[in-house]
Amino acid sequence: MLVEVVDNYETLSDRAAEVVIQQIREKPDSTLGFATGGTPKGLYNRLIEAHEESGLDFSKLTTFNLDEYVGLPPEHEQSYARYMWSNLFNHVNVTESQVHIPHGMAEDVDSHCQWYERRIEEAGGIDLQILGVGANGHIAFNEPGSSLGSRTRIKTLASKTVKDNARYFEDQDMVPEYAITMGVGTIMEADEVLLLASGERKAEAMKKTLEGHITAMTPASMVQMHRFAHIVIDEEAASELDYQHHHGIVEPKDE
Repeated sequence: MLVEVVDNYETLSDRAAEVVIQQIREKPDSTLGFATGGTPKGLYNRLIEAHEESGLDFSKLTTFNLDEYVGLPPEHEQSYARYMWSNLFNHVNVTESQVHIPHGMAEDVDSHCQWYERRIEEAGGIDLQILGVGANGHIAFNEPGSSLGSRTRIKTLASKTVKDNARYFEDQDMVPEYAITMGVGTIMEADEVLLLASGERKAEAMKKTLEGHITAMTPASMVQMHRFAHIVIDEEAASELDYQHHHGIVEPKDE
């Protein structure tokens, strides 16, 4: 586990962009896993800049998103499909047929989830999976209590997650209570995971993720088992850690 603590959100976004850009340059036909939410927005802005200013090529990539709300069509302003297109895909030269986002309006959700798993397999698996972490320690929509071997499936969202997501919706009653999500087992099969966390709100979750027991009650703690997990967090998100991590070197805090 390579843990880097950086000064602030801007530096975190810079560092995350370096990792993703290097992956695309070294393997232009990479399969990338994308995440939504507030944390990766800075990363996506920098990827757009790299495309516009230095011609970073997205055309050969295959992409898979972690999750999508059930009951929201792709064009809904709060859907994760809409988020990805407005925050990244519309601004770079992705090949639309190679972009995969779970479909919130799928008639047969179980079949759709199985299809999604098959598509990841057919693509040769995910080379680099970008992850955020919820304040309750969830990754994707694998809420506390999720099986650590789980595959893509429908999940009921925890009340805390529904409450956290309510800030994005004008009408509180419209906040979805279900989502399609890649499973913890699916995520763990990626060759590399890049987990990003920023802000004091994530400090407790990061302490449990990096220093706590590996437990279904903190699904993100599974990164401790990953063969190559790269964690980039800012000072605030690292504020509860017992150890000071910097560029993969773990040093006890000064007494």
